[in-house]
Amino acid sequence: MTDTAVIALSRSAPEGRRIAGEIGADFIEYSPDAFRSAFAHYRRIVALMSAGIAVRQIAPLLAGKWRDPAVVVVGPDLRHAVPILGGHHGGNDLARDLAALGIEPVITTATEAHGRESVEAIARRSRCEVVNRTSTRAVNASMLDADLPLYTITGPGIVIAGPGVSLLVREGEYVVGVGCRKGVDAGEVLAALREGLREAQVRPDEVLVYATTAKKRGEAGLREAVEALGGNLVFLDDRTVNAVPGTAPSRAALIGLAGVAEPCALVLSKRRELVLEKRIYGSVTVAVAR
Repeated sequence: MTDTAVIALSRSAPEGRRIAGEIGADFIEYSPDAFRSAFAHYRRIVALMSAGIAVRQIAPLLAGKWRDPAVVVVGPDLRHAVPILGGHHGGNDLARDLAALGIEPVITTATEAHGRESVEAIARRSRCEVVNRTSTRAVNASMLDADLPLYTITGPGIVIAGPGVSLLVREGEYVVGVGCRKGVDAGEVLAALREGLREAQVRPDEVLVYATTAKKRGEAGLREAVEALGGNLVFLDDRTVNAVPGTAPSRAALIGLAGVAEPCALVLSKRRELVLEKRIYGSVTVAVAR
């Protein structure tokens, strides 16, 4: 199985199979469940059909721009490829790939339409992930008017970014939320993180970021432990942490938070799925989400 599928109506099946073969994709003949199945298994989808059919089929399946696959509609005449979903998340690139088959890409995202690169495209080119995803709207809008600076910090270091600054870090599948008592030493935090990762069956190089509350900004032991694992530590404000529903009861209520480890892991994760509910290791609490 590849990461791309071509879905075509039966009358367009020969053309659909040809397109799939040319771009190295899987072919799926259209059925009422074709899009539902493709949404669960593919990152990119070419819909060889009218845009109306594709839109009606994908509308009930939409979960969010960071979770949905990219969808590109190609008309039955094979003239145009129009990204209707996830343009910044692979759709524009897929439409451009189809240009090699004589199908003209129609790009409608504002940044690319004006010849500028989006935050998501920069992240993909740099093999990074956008940590604070809500920032991309403001940053992409600003890119339409001016060339924005791009800073590279190889570390070790600490980055404090405002809501209008996109923070990019290396690719990773998991987010580790961590809480700790005041004054905890680096050795105890490091041992707790390693044990949590072991229980979750996650390698340090699979971690996107480690996240905690901004109230722990002064904990040197926490910073040193994450640095020892080669990770990036992100501090989250109270509103962001408390916006995550359904986490387990926590002593963090004493400092005005619904929790620390679980909400910090979930809020930055891609799938909002806990693979390790919070574990308490002495003075340190760890949770892992994907």
